[in-house]
Amino acid sequence: QVRLRRGLALLETELDRQLHADGGHIARNPSDHLAVLADLTDIRAVLTSGQWSVPESLTAAIESMAPVVKMLRHGDGGLACFNGGREERSAVIDLALHRAGGRTRTQDAAPQSGFQRLNAQRTVLVADAGPPPPPGYDERAHAGPLAFELSDGADRVIVNCGAYPGHPAWQLPQRATAAHSTLILAETNAAEILAPCGGLGRRPEQVTCRRETGEGMAWLAMSHDGYRHLFGAVHQRRLFLAPLGDDLRGEDTLTGPAELPFTVRFHLHPSVRVDLAPDRETVHMVTTTGAHWHLRAQGATLALADSIYLGGLGVQRTTQIVLSATTGKGDTVVKWAMKRG
Repeated sequence: QVRLRRGLALLETELDRQLHADGGHIARNPSDHLAVLADLTDIRAVLTSGQWSVPESLTAAIESMAPVVKMLRHGDGGLACFNGGREERSAVIDLALHRAGGRTRTQDAAPQSGFQRLNAQRTVLVADAGPPPPPGYDERAHAGPLAFELSDGADRVIVNCGAYPGHPAWQLPQRATAAHSTLILAETNAAEILAPCGGLGRRPEQVTCRRETGEGMAWLAMSHDGYRHLFGAVHQRRLFLAPLGDDLRGEDTLTGPAELPFTVRFHLHPSVRVDLAPDRETVHMVTTTGAHWHLRAQGATLALADSIYLGGLGVQRTTQIVLSATTGKGDTVVKWAMKRG
């Protein structure tokens, strides 16, 4: 009994340390979040079977973590890939939510954890709108601020490259800014990756997000200053998803000095077929279920390039859409639109 009380006291301390007020895990890794939730439900089950009292803090943690898992899921039932997380198996996620019990409420934002979800009809968008995890929890953290993933029903369309736990050669590239569907300035990571399995050095100090909703529409206005110290530049990203989920509008703005090259990347899931129109102004995408999406951009050169997906079954070759431009004086804006149909 003494050891049990001591263990539960340590557990309560760690729950206070590792969980944000919105229920998200401090590592900001969806896979880690799922694993912690599963551990907590195991502990509760053991206490219940032994007829021990379940601490209120444990119950509250489970009840707050389960909705975040649901928020981070795509239409295929798997998780979005951020900060070292992988898709995970849908059946495992279903089991974790079932064991968590209760009615898992739906939420669209976890502001302390730094994740946002836009959901319209069958379209789901999950965005990284928060700062990197703090030292001590950033060993696998990625440098992908303001990155997002998009799914259409059971089809993933826009992804991040994900994380491969196998060969160590992948550990550094998968954490780089270029491995995420976001903007990279001067081919420089938005956060300094100290080692393949180490933490982060220089990092964004201010990451902001404002969410606006109304009449079935939803906007995200986000920004980060990860490039301020090196280049004196700030990246702002606005995302708008139409009520029918068939029209995603984006606007990436760099505020800072001129003559700096930058790239906006959209990594595609390996199941997506893609081609660039002869006029090089439109990218056509076709999902596994036959949905057609078209991307156009203004203020940048449009191209396709090779990519790698590490979030699912091992290492898979895929394609990325690349928007390339150079900053001008003041604000440099790249506008893009993805439409289904």
